[in-house]
Amino acid sequence: MRAGATGSRGSGPERAWRALTLAGTLGAIAATAHTFANLRSLRVPADDPEPVAERVSVLVPARDEAARIGACLASILDQVSVPDLEVLVLDDGSTDGTAAAALRAAAGDPRVRVLRGEGLPSGWLGKPHACEQLAAAASGTVLVFVDADVVLAPQAVAATVGLLRGSGLDLVSPYPRQIAETWSERLVQPLLQWSWLTLLPLRVAETSPRPSLAAANGQLLAVDANVYERVGGHGAVRTEVLDDVALIRAVKAAGGSGGVVDGTRLATCRMYESWPALREGYTKSAWAAFGSPAGAGAVVATLGLLYVVPPVAALRGSLVGLMGYGAAVTGRYVVAERTGGRSVPDSLGHPASILLLGGLTVSSWRRHLRGDLRWKGRTLPGAGR
Repeated sequence: MRAGATGSRGSGPERAWRALTLAGTLGAIAATAHTFANLRSLRVPADDPEPVAERVSVLVPARDEAARIGACLASILDQVSVPDLEVLVLDDGSTDGTAAAALRAAAGDPRVRVLRGEGLPSGWLGKPHACEQLAAAASGTVLVFVDADVVLAPQAVAATVGLLRGSGLDLVSPYPRQIAETWSERLVQPLLQWSWLTLLPLRVAETSPRPSLAAANGQLLAVDANVYERVGGHGAVRTEVLDDVALIRAVKAAGGSGGVVDGTRLATCRMYESWPALREGYTKSAWAAFGSPAGAGAVVATLGLLYVVPPVAALRGSLVGLMGYGAAVTGRYVVAERTGGRSVPDSLGHPASILLLGGLTVSSWRRHLRGDLRWKGRTLPGAGR
């Protein structure tokens, strides 16, 4: 009888697999429940903001962005309800005529200045140095950093500043709608918003000094100028590949507050337009997202448990695994619907997205440890150097 009972429960590996499936499914359900809670508490900028009563500096660091800077700058100059607007573009050693393209787009508008970046000093990464130079030249009481591949809606700056001041936060980062067209973009890019809406307790994260509870996106980021200066500006994050996340950590470590907010109706961004570009973009920075190889391994393993194990089990006939897969798809679906992404059929491929992200993270750490990471012609920090 004992043998028969044991057989009915399955072998040791089978029992372990069922336990993993149950754990993954429960975790996926809990994470999706947290997504719904975050969507209810997500701060949303006003669609029709009040006019801004202070000087605002919009700062655009640009390196080899001649093809994109025109649309970006045109959208900035089309801002409404910002009577006192200053626009600074810094050409960070471009070789493709970025400065000339910016000047053409400005068309003599007196609000715009196009600056030539200084040579990159030792101990600095390129983007933090470009942002530091822009901030030093700015005169606004609010600094709004905008990447050159971002296109703003006409109310974006006023709505961002209104949310910054109305919320009492020191830094806000409205997350733009991410445009994804190719297969690799559609698999990976939706994970950007999905990750913080699923895993980050948004309101707690705004004031918590814990580094793990920090999220920001330098594509569109507004900060009080006095707070920025007090924490040391980008000089405080001069060696950070993820300078946006490092900056909000510096703000919160100094007693300030801030976080990500909904920027779906404020801006759009297409970061990468092909698999090679996306692969290189994630490889240069994914290693920095989790602190250490052990931290990255723990995150990748946890994501695999929650979002790969249940669907694999479902393919083997597990109803529990099917429930876990359904929870994962539901979470991905509702985030896409809220943030302007493609919800169907893309949400059905969530396990493939997780696997691809894991592969990119492993590749990033491998190249970081070898010391052969480069981005836009510049060498990045690596453990091998």
